[in-house]
Amino acid sequence: MNSETKLIKNKLGLLKLAEELGNVSQACKYLGYSRDTFYRYRELVETGGELALKEISRRKPIIKNRIEQEIEDRVVSFATDNPAFGQVCVSNELKKEGVFVSPSGVRSIWLRNDLETFRKRLKALEAEVAQEVIVLTESQVVALEKAKEEKVAKGEIETYHPGYLGSQDTYYVGNIKGVGRIYQQTFIDTYTKVAIVKLYDRKVALVAADMLNDRVLPLYDQYGIPLMRVLTDRGTEYCGAREHHEYQLYLAIEDIDHTKTKARSPQTNGICERFHRTMQEEFYATAFRKKIYKTVEELQNDVDIWLKYYNNERPHSGKYCYGKTPMQTWNDSLHLTKEKLLDTLNQNFVSLTPSDEEETGAAGEQLVRNNPTGWNGRGGEDTPSYHFPIPVSYVSKNSNP
Repeated sequence: MNSETKLIKNKLGLLKLAEELGNVSQACKYLGYSRDTFYRYRELVETGGELALKEISRRKPIIKNRIEQEIEDRVVSFATDNPAFGQVCVSNELKKEGVFVSPSGVRSIWLRNDLETFRKRLKALEAEVAQEVIVLTESQVVALEKAKEEKVAKGEIETYHPGYLGSQDTYYVGNIKGVGRIYQQTFIDTYTKVAIVKLYDRKVALVAADMLNDRVLPLYDQYGIPLMRVLTDRGTEYCGAREHHEYQLYLAIEDIDHTKTKARSPQTNGICERFHRTMQEEFYATAFRKKIYKTVEELQNDVDIWLKYYNNERPHSGKYCYGKTPMQTWNDSLHLTKEKLLDTLNQNFVSLTPSDEEETGAAGEQLVRNNPTGWNGRGGEDTPSYHFPIPVSYVSKNSNP
């Protein structure tokens, strides 16, 4: 006798005892049941027989709420178009289209349609693409399904304004049939989270330097602020002897400081690592399922479109973003950089100590001493300076004629 049969026997015993005693209340009292339970058991036996007394699952069914069919269809189609979006993000994006559904409503629709996880939504997208007779190559599937482990940064990177520190890293996109290997050079301003991406077919120092020269520094020059330092890992494309290493030579020419992460500690550069995961889930996982790319330039065009959305429309939860987009944070914090530069210029001007060397006058007839009372006007010894100088390249770029 299994537990289910034993349970049915106990319930039937309650009904028989009540029939023998002729008193429902007394039978329920003896066996420890309520009268409501007795009448419910009796109704089940009358309508469905003894088998109707089987244990009913206590798990609540997913009851369809009062959502219109058009809204549910839009949520389902949006889930396959953007499988990386969570329920809150989907609700916010659909509000922009005039479709109002709560995050919990999105979750309920996903559960009814078996779309509640990111992997299930990816499978739904693959099924949809297969119905449209679009065949994906094996290399594209491998590139899409490759998942990186989440890198959690231990501690925080110190950054105080736009241009104070940029994070650069290399990301392997995949090996696409007919195109070859594709590498992504990523640069992120650590304060504003503005991201810049360029695709290459190789992973060498020259392309890392080209990334800064072609896309990064022009952005900073456009807004009249300098890039002070760059954080990278210890990859061969970033580290080497300055004499014959293109990236190191470029940093020296542009007077940009270079900070390297600790060996075997990718979490130090967690800003780029987290962005790579976001881009993989929100762009690459969808793009490679919808389209077959034949050139790097074709993929770069779609990357630029997504980056424009990421920087200008997608809210960011970064430390200094406060829910704003990266470009909104950039524009709102430019004054911090300019104020810092003015403070540094003033400090350097004040810290210029007078020279003890004697100089001749304009006519050369008299020896004069430069500021004999000292720079502070109080006399005595000159106070030494401990301020760091402004980079020469920045002064030459931004000085007024």
